Amino acid sequence: MMFNRPRPIDVTSRLWRVNEAQSEVAGDGPIALVRALIALGTSHKVPLSVCCGAGLLVAALYAHSLPPTYQATATILLEPRQSAVSGGEPAQQILDLNRADSELQTIRSERLLSAVFESLNLQDNPELGRQQPSLIGRLVNGFGLRLGGQNEADGAKIDQSEPVEDRANIEHANEADRAAFINFMSRLNARRVGQSFVIEIEYSASDPKLPARVANATVSGYIYQTVAFKEQIARAGTEALQGRLDSLARQVDAARDAMHEGALPAIATPDADARIIGAALPPLGPSAPRKSLIIALGGVVGMLLGFGVVVIRMALDRRVRSAKELARETEILCLGSIPDVPGAEGVPWRITSPQQQKFVAAIRDLRTSVEIACTSLRNEKSIVIAVVGWTPGAGVSTLCTGLSQLISRSGRQVTLFKAADGDDVLASDVNLPALSLAGAAFAGLMPEQLSFEDVGGIAVLPIHSKDANANLFSDFRNPRVRRIFEAARSRGDVILDLPALRHSMDAIALASYADAVLILARAGKTTIEEVSESVQLLRRAGANVVGTVINRAGR
Repeated sequence: MMFNRPRPIDVTSRLWRVNEAQSEVAGDGPIALVRALIALGTSHKVPLSVCCGAGLLVAALYAHSLPPTYQATATILLEPRQSAVSGGEPAQQILDLNRADSELQTIRSERLLSAVFESLNLQDNPELGRQQPSLIGRLVNGFGLRLGGQNEADGAKIDQSEPVEDRANIEHANEADRAAFINFMSRLNARRVGQSFVIEIEYSASDPKLPARVANATVSGYIYQTVAFKEQIARAGTEALQGRLDSLARQVDAARDAMHEGALPAIATPDADARIIGAALPPLGPSAPRKSLIIALGGVVGMLLGFGVVVIRMALDRRVRSAKELARETEILCLGSIPDVPGAEGVPWRITSPQQQKFVAAIRDLRTSVEIACTSLRNEKSIVIAVVGWTPGAGVSTLCTGLSQLISRSGRQVTLFKAADGDDVLASDVNLPALSLAGAAFAGLMPEQLSFEDVGGIAVLPIHSKDANANLFSDFRNPRVRRIFEAARSRGDVILDLPALRHSMDAIALASYADAVLILARAGKTTIEEVSESVQLLRRAGANVVGTVINRAGR
């Protein structure tokens, strides 16, 4: 006599831990997230590899399609000098941070940059030509034209007496020059080095020789403006010395010529309040695009897109994958997971491979789980176990055969009521025996009139008959069918290999005779909704669904 016997569901829950609540400590935190990502990447390595490779390929093609960009940088140091103007005492010039910012804005001014732009004849440079606007830009411009009409040109005034074609050509030329100058300004960058008085002038272009010319010409233009201003002050003085004027004039000429040539002044310019500490040199190699960085980013983006594709596929894919997922989605215990072993049709007498050993161990564990789940039903009497799937090909016959063989080899009598594969051709299958459960119910035979086929110590009786009339007109709810099952139960355990629920309602009628019903789901084929619908159909018919089983799970 057993006291404090746990309920079947409690015992099964202890045996199968897929339904147990996971620890909050182990399921939260960054470590759990990393583990989940690693598991996700391992289980979906093929689509992730494809997406990552596609990202790398696209990034590599994009990086190689970009033209090379060269940069050159000229460096000057703001350094005010003492100067004597108008024959007086030397004037002390003080340079502070505010004035350094003012000089930086002078270098960035449109007046200085336009002088450099014109002196180097960059208005005809094809690289600085007017860029084609993007699709969004064209849409915005078109929308603005509809609302506000034509924009007024910012160029020089045009004589209205000129012909219309000449005015259009002039406007187009002015717009092209203006667009080239704006593009030129966007490529030139002048900045201070920290809070020091050092200013770096940098220019980028696809021509390897042009950046150094532009950077040096900008430095020379700044020196030219500074020295020219002092020259004008000196000339305005009534007592200016001729030597001082000549020195300033030479510095002005040298700075002007250097600006036009895209070089630095050939002579020293002590009155420029700036000392050149670094001339712009032609770059040895392109500074952009950074192809390795682009390719690496492409790989990262491809991997992220791959994870996104995997997540979307997982969200849309409702097929059964694991016991834990099946138990969580259906809220029914998953009692077993049968591995995918090619060619396995039952329990062999001699195990010759590790795959067969895993298959037999899974069948044995399933039998133990069913026995525990049916502890309250089995004392000393036999039980009836039914296995059913939603569609044909789930492996119900193989599973029932394996269970019957294990029970038989443990010393118990077992009877197997077997359904043929392919329920839509049962009526015309000539291989079916003449005597069957459907035929016995149709003919009104008594249990003692039935003869079971002995297959390896298992009494086997087909459920359907080769007689079409017997299959169509037999009633499995007939009391004669119940007496047949009771007679088989009196001899030992009974295994019902039921036809697929999707194609036959006979499975629902026969499942009501079973003490325990197992729903078999094929991994990667059967969906969660199909398992849930099978549970609802069977329970509405009064069947005792004790759990689910996954067949052909991953190795």
